[in-house]
Amino acid sequence: MAEGLEFDPGFAPYILAFQGTVNYLYTDINKFRVFSQKKAKFRQYYKKILEVFNNNLGFYVGCLMWAAYIRTREEQEIINNHCLGGKYNEEENTIETDYMINFVRLFPKDMRYFMSTSFEFDEGVHKILDAYKEFLIINKGFVNTKKNTDIQLPRGLKTMGAEDFKEKIDEAINLKDLSKLLEYTDLIV
Repeated sequence: MAEGLEFDPGFAPYILAFQGTVNYLYTDINKFRVFSQKKAKFRQYYKKILEVFNNNLGFYVGCLMWAAYIRTREEQEIINNHCLGGKYNEEENTIETDYMINFVRLFPKDMRYFMSTSFEFDEGVHKILDAYKEFLIINKGFVNTKKNTDIQLPRGLKTMGAEDFKEKIDEAINLKDLSKLLEYTDLIV
């Protein structure tokens, strides 16, 4: 077994491409011409959309927690970094996060339009998205990240107690529910 710290502590099997999933569901909603049918389809899908959103946002929290945790360890190699050696393109690197940021801006309008209800995302959601986007940019997509000490943390990321983050991450992975990591938002942002 290789010595070092894993790039991914086990998140990969539990994440979905948010943009692709949401685009698919909205395409299905927009197949209908009659508003009442669109409204019914939106009512059918909005909980699934939020479920996928929360799972991916939990993934972002988990990545930030994992980065903070591995920075508490002595210098070690990062193993299984699938980004290492790649070409960095900031737009490609942040496209999914940018999509989620735009989604947070637009989804409350859809809730008002289709459901006639007010809806707002918690301030912590905005903080997570901003911190994660900064994390991706300052680390240049992790294409040069060979050691845990190469990882840079976003401004304002809280790291107090980071040495205990691994337990919290492992718990969410064991539950196969990354949205559980949202419970720790206040610990990191």
